[in-house]
Amino acid sequence: MIGIRREDKNEWERRVPLIPSDLKELKDKYGIQSIIQPSQIRYYKDSEFNEAGVEVNEDLSKAKIIFAVKEIPDHMFRKDKTYVFFSHTIKGQTYNMPMLRRMMETGCNLIDYERIVNEKNQRLIFFGRFAGNAGMIETLHIYGQKLKLQGYTTPLENIKQPFRYASLDEAKAELKKIGEEIKQKGFPPKLTPVIIGISGYGNVSKGAQEIIDILPYKIIPADMLNKLHDSLTLDTSNIYMVVFKEEDMFKRIEGGFDLNEYFQYPERYLSQFGSYIPFLTMLVNCIYWSDKYPRLITRKYLQTDYYESSRKKLQVIGDISCDIDGAVEICYKITKPDNPSFTYDFIEDNFHDGVQPNGITVMAVDNLPCEFPGESSREFSNVLKNFVKDLAEADFTVDYNNLILPEPLKKALVLHKGQLTEPYKYMEKFLDR
Repeated sequence: MIGIRREDKNEWERRVPLIPSDLKELKDKYGIQSIIQPSQIRYYKDSEFNEAGVEVNEDLSKAKIIFAVKEIPDHMFRKDKTYVFFSHTIKGQTYNMPMLRRMMETGCNLIDYERIVNEKNQRLIFFGRFAGNAGMIETLHIYGQKLKLQGYTTPLENIKQPFRYASLDEAKAELKKIGEEIKQKGFPPKLTPVIIGISGYGNVSKGAQEIIDILPYKIIPADMLNKLHDSLTLDTSNIYMVVFKEEDMFKRIEGGFDLNEYFQYPERYLSQFGSYIPFLTMLVNCIYWSDKYPRLITRKYLQTDYYESSRKKLQVIGDISCDIDGAVEICYKITKPDNPSFTYDFIEDNFHDGVQPNGITVMAVDNLPCEFPGESSREFSNVLKNFVKDLAEADFTVDYNNLILPEPLKKALVLHKGQLTEPYKYMEKFLDR
């Protein structure tokens, strides 16, 4: 039997890793029984799981494998159980080290969705597309509200927050109308060209670009941004989009850029992103980051080079990656959909909650896919269900070398019987901090 825990990290988390129809399919095809904890806020109602033949019960003790989306409270872990969720531990996240220690003490197994990858190290199960969708809509909404506070009337002020739409399709339909309005009315000339920079090109970035595709836009190559910027000011009816790759954002301290070397030896590289920032209206950050990599934007840069620059266009940063003090160093806290932003005053070097007319407003919601809980759960479940049979049949009591699992699942096994597996031994240094 498999179990699914209730998501309760915050009141916005309405997703589920496996939806009723997929659980019914697993039961009908393979005889896999399932049990799920009741929830008052989940997108899929308890009654829908009951109708699919799923037991709704607070007690998950009968389940051998327990699935979740977000972190699981310490008191829930039981010996010999296998837990599958986004643990947010593999980068050494300090706030989750106590949870990881508890799992080790309990002697359970941990599989992290983030590490279920193919032979090219590409993630197979993810919410990234919906994080990009919601993050871009949230960022455009904030930009529209910021312009309104500055006295500008634009079609963007009619964009709502993602969770205020009944579905992603409804959001896209409204954005299409807003796009037509931009074509007809354009932006005030003082704002043009409106340029959105997107850092990264993975699943999150593709989700963000999917939203821009609905609006009237043109693409600028990163290396042409500073050359073309001034010639674009007369175009009031288009948004311009720049997608930045690693070689655009970072440079080798000595010599030419090498992508493989950058990932393996990032200390040999520096950020050169400051050369683009003065030309951007918005930045949407979608890159993976850990503290071994250079930052995109530092606080010091904003207080010095940017402050002294003759161009100061940057209005909003949508930090979808949400690494505290990370690639975007002024991301100093995580926000929630009911208060999604804060504003950094780079002149006074301080922060204010919400959208302010001056300064750089940052969107830092860390669970953006929950703003489209139905669509994101369906897509996630549609992939995850293909791994459930192998997990349900695996004997986790055997030695690691004798454990039979498909390679993507075995790669994602962070803990086996309470011990860090070989690929994750590096995490010992985080536990010792």
